[in-house]
Amino acid sequence: MSEHEKVVLLIEDNPDDEKLTLRALKKQHVGNRVIVVRDGAEALDWLFLQGTHANRDPTLRPQVVMLDLGLPKISGIEVLRAIRADPRTQRLAVVILTSSKEDRDLIETYKLGANSYVCKPIEFADFMEAVNKLGAFWLLVNEVPSS
Repeated sequence: MSEHEKVVLLIEDNPDDEKLTLRALKKQHVGNRVIVVRDGAEALDWLFLQGTHANRDPTLRPQVVMLDLGLPKISGIEVLRAIRADPRTQRLAVVILTSSKEDRDLIETYKLGANSYVCKPIEFADFMEAVNKLGAFWLLVNEVPSS
């Protein structure tokens, strides 16, 4: 596995939204590996190489994290707080991809250092278009530091 592989970490508990996101990324012909975790606790385990993910490849770092806010076990806001608090992950690109249109969520996630906040569109075609644009920008256009 290449140390520079551009991986997407998708943190999403809704199976339908997960399928749509994966489909949209694939349709865009971006061949990046997408790793899916389905709750906040598993996300932190994966990011910090602990619990069930303690033995994963430590060189595998996401190019972008797509983070839902309404996660079981540990909320997306708490996951973001943990990402920004740790020197190993504080510079990761984190895109909030959520159904929440609450101003408090928008304000709080930006205050915590989210790079982008996208409300999941209800309509299928709009959802696909939003994820296509996210994938194109964060995986093809955006530059990230190497460590």
